[in-house]
Order: sequence, then C-alpha cells, then structure tokens
Amino acid sequence: MQTNSFMIQNDASILGLLMVVLALIFYTASLQGKFWQRLYNVIPPLLLCYFIPGLLNSFGVINGVESQLYPVVSKYFLPACLVLFTLGMDWHSLIRLGPKAIIAMLTGTIGIIIGGPLAILVVGSISPDTLAGEGADEVWRGLATIAGSWIGGGANQTALKEVFQPSDRLFSQMIAVDVLVAELWMALLIYGAGVASRIDTLFKANAQPIQDVQNQLANQQFENERTPKMKEYIYLAAMGFGASGLAHFLADIIAPYIGNNYPALTKFSLSSSFFWVVTISTTIGILLSTTPLRKLEFVGASKIGSVFLYVLIATIGMQMDLKAVMDNPGLFAIGIIWMSVHAIILIIVCRWLKIPFFFMAVGSQANMGGSASASVVAAAFHPSLAPVGVLLAILGYAVGTYGGYITALLMQWVSGMI
Repeated sequence: MQTNSFMIQNDASILGLLMVVLALIFYTASLQGKFWQRLYNVIPPLLLCYFIPGLLNSFGVINGVESQLYPVVSKYFLPACLVLFTLGMDWHSLIRLGPKAIIAMLTGTIGIIIGGPLAILVVGSISPDTLAGEGADEVWRGLATIAGSWIGGGANQTALKEVFQPSDRLFSQMIAVDVLVAELWMALLIYGAGVASRIDTLFKANAQPIQDVQNQLANQQFENERTPKMKEYIYLAAMGFGASGLAHFLADIIAPYIGNNYPALTKFSLSSSFFWVVTISTTIGILLSTTPLRKLEFVGASKIGSVFLYVLIATIGMQMDLKAVMDNPGLFAIGIIWMSVHAIILIIVCRWLKIPFFFMAVGSQANMGGSASASVVAAAFHPSLAPVGVLLAILGYAVGTYGGYITALLMQWVSGMI
C-alpha cells in the first residue's frame, strides 16, 4: 500500500485516534449490559487494544509501519513504565504473604523458562517448517517476546521485542498466540477459584493464612491511599522519566563499549543499547522501591504506569499485519505445550509443598498476565485479595525482562540444534 493512500498520516491525529479507541474499549468493558459482558467474556479487552489498531493499519486508515509514534513511545514511555511498576514493590508485604506465595510465583516463572525451549524442541521435531525462518523471521525471536509477556507483562514483552527485533509479521503472530493461550489459562484458573476448597483438600493445603493476608492488605490500603497532590504527580514524572533518562545515558556508554571491546557478547544482545535501557530502568525501579519513594505507589505510580503501558500496546498493535496471524498455526501448538509445561510444573510443586490453590492461581497469573489479570484472578476468590495479585505481578515485572532474556537465549540454542 502506497504511503499517500492511507486516510490518516499525521502522527498527532493517529495518537488522538488511538487514545479514543482505548477509551472506548475501557468504557464498554465497564458497562453492565449483557451484550458487552458476553462480548468481553469471549474477546478480552487486552486483545482489542492490540487488534483494533491493527485493523486500522490493515485497512489503510493509518500507516502504523511508517509512523514515528512507536519509536517515541518505546524510547520514552517504556522505561518510565518499568520504573513506575517496580517502584511500588512492597517487600514487607511480600514477606508477610509467606514463602509459599513467592514459591508459587517463581515456580511459575521457572515453568515458563523451561517450557519455551521444550515446546520448541517438541514441535520442531514433529514439524520443522513451523520454526523455519531467517533473520528477523527466526521464530525464537518472536517467542522471546511471549517469554517477556508471560513472565512479566506487556512492558517486558516490548523490551524484548526491541532487544531481539522480530519482524512485524512474526510479532503479529506472537501477539495472537500470547493473548489467546494466556486467556484460555486464565479462564481455567477463574473456574478453579469456584472449587478452590476442593483443590485445597486435594493438595492437603491450609488456606487459613490467606484470610490473614486479606485483612492485612485491606487495612494497609485503607490507611495509606490518598488523593494525590500536584507535586506528587511531578515526583512520579521525575521518577519515571528521570530514571529513563539516566538509563539511556548509561546505555549509550555501555553498549558501544561492549560492541567495540567484546564483540563475542553481541550474540547475547549485550551490545544492544535498548537491552541496557530496560535492564537499568528495571534495576533503578527495584532500588527505589527500597526507599521512602515507594510510598508514591499510594498516589498512583502503577496506575500511571498502566496508562503508559496501554499507549504502548496500542502503538505496537498499529504495526501488526493481521493477515499474517494464521499463516503459521503450528505456533499455537508451541504456545499450548509451553503453557502445559508451566501448569504441570506448578501443580506438581504446589501439591508437593501443600500450597493453597489461591497462591498457585495468582502466582501463575502474575506471570502470565501481569497486574491487571492477576488482580482479576485474586478478586475471583475475594475482592479484597486483589492487591495480592498486584504485589506478585510487580515481582513479575521486576524479573520479567531478566527471565525472558534467559528464556530467549535457551530457545535460540534449542532452535540451532533442530
């Protein structure tokens, strides 16, 4: 399609359109009408945040590929988003959850790290064509973005997309695999919430500590949450964009140094400037969470981070080639096997250690879906438990880029063996 054939070409107009699309999705998802409830039970809102901008691009309304919105948003908003998410890490609350909650969450992370390479090995042995591709179309590069999403969230996914540079066509396919497989698993977990007592009996687990956690978190939120002042919004902007600026400054020194002096490390993406931007940003956020600045979470740090994240998701979506989504259905087999490995490892460990199903479900979803869906799963047990999902998801954001990076290298290695 010729550039001048697109209906809207001005980036300011495109950004305005994307924000209206996001607003309409969030508005309709909040409606209580039967039509909207049924629609969003079948089609997750997150999927629409990707695919509606993709439709606008595919039908010539906007030119997502040549637009400069994504480079700007990924450069400025993504690092700030990572900082604002990890800034709210409440280490004391995580400790109060007890070791079983964190064990369940980290077990889920390990299941994803193991499951990705194993799924490639199984599918590649049966159908080598599924993994065929060169350069930016190497399948493991696209799967690396799923690893970032399933261990951390959308911000981690975008970070790894920038590090490993899959083609837009391949990334479109990965978005479909990511969202559809993850939502299927989430539906199973929510169903399990309704029969949690039976599962706990099977696991021989004591769910009483969960009630204690519920009371603690409800009291903490009530005592600390407040209406933010103007200066606190400025502080949040300073934390996000200040850390982002520092990360870019250091990355511009570290990446060329490694590329010039240690070229062998290039295959691990250590000469990628963006790798260092996201790594340094995440590390700064974690360090800030150990200081009094962590209290900025109570005035909306993660909420502003979520706004940045959804703008990022929309700009990613507008680059998608929706016609390529079903070009390689074997990728869905990789996703299902990958998810199954995650689930099996998690079930075995939780049964062995007598971990309540609540911690298993929320720990898994803290990996697979991030703070939004983890809080939904937690709230399926009891609304006041939603913050548990957020806490574990923040931990997922903190380790998502690192864990996804390790998974990507393992998948690259396995792909080379097939």
